[in-house]
Amino acid sequence: MDHLRMFHDVARGLTASLELEEILSTIMNKMAQFFGPERWSMLMVDEKTNQLFYAIAVGENAESLRGLRINMGEGVAGWVASTGNPLVVPDVRLDPQWSAFVAKNPDLNIQSIACVPVRSGDKTLGVIQLLNSKLDLLSEYSISFLRILCDYAAIAIQNSRSMTLIQELTITDDCTGLFNARHLYTMLEEQVAKGTEFSLLFIDLDRFKSVNDTHGHLIGSRLLSEVGNLMRRSLGPANSSFRYGGDEFVALLPGMGKAAGTGATLALHEDLRRNRFLEGAGLSLGLSGSFGLATFPEDGNTVQAILRAADEMMYLAKTTRDNIAVAGRGLLLDRPKIPTPIRSSR
Repeated sequence: MDHLRMFHDVARGLTASLELEEILSTIMNKMAQFFGPERWSMLMVDEKTNQLFYAIAVGENAESLRGLRINMGEGVAGWVASTGNPLVVPDVRLDPQWSAFVAKNPDLNIQSIACVPVRSGDKTLGVIQLLNSKLDLLSEYSISFLRILCDYAAIAIQNSRSMTLIQELTITDDCTGLFNARHLYTMLEEQVAKGTEFSLLFIDLDRFKSVNDTHGHLIGSRLLSEVGNLMRRSLGPANSSFRYGGDEFVALLPGMGKAAGTGATLALHEDLRRNRFLEGAGLSLGLSGSFGLATFPEDGNTVQAILRAADEMMYLAKTTRDNIAVAGRGLLLDRPKIPTPIRSSR
């Protein structure tokens, strides 16, 4: 009955929250109540680095584990993660392999080990590690019970990843991988609510239609994607880039006033002009854009007002193309009235 109540509590936690850390904490707390370990932890696999990191750690020296990473195959948790096999050692003194490991690492003070992989299909998502549990509870029945709780943990992790993916899809533009216009409005509302200074940049690619007409829409889409990548690189992770629609892009520059925003815009404008695009498709296209910059709250103190101010500056820049217009300052660059067409060296 105690086990049934525990499963019921965990299952209820899975359906009551979508917060991964909250659900995993519920599962791990239930494990701790049953097995009574001195130290226990949940390590997750970082798919980018193929390393383990501590998602949850409780017990002696738990704080020191934050940020610690373990390579696959390294130590107890690394071995379990790399092999996908559980490891249960009720008394490390009686196990030749792990008695040697403990002897080399006396500071770990390990008497017993229960380490079980959290798996989904044939993929290891993480491991749950219990050190120095009640020895009489490390029976085959108890380990089966532990595996069931690991299955619950796997469900929680997969649900969380699915929700994250769904969230990303709702705010991401398919073509460029940048945020979409819907998310721009959300982030602008948040920025305006904060009341702190920021700049907003509108960009319209010059004569983009000629790329579609000459090379086709597939090439045009690849060009938009490369422009999106350039914006991310040039503006850096502290700023957000959006595809507003068609060949129009937007950048949100938090904390940047007029001077800083103008500097970032000039740098991006120059990066765009210097870059060669679609070389992987056998082309080498040069590209320019019309840039419009406005700053909150100086040029507009509402979402609609700051959008309108940046948009108006972009249209001012389009009167010459390959130019930058800043609210309150006008056109920055001396450009001829006749726009230069997209260049190709091949």
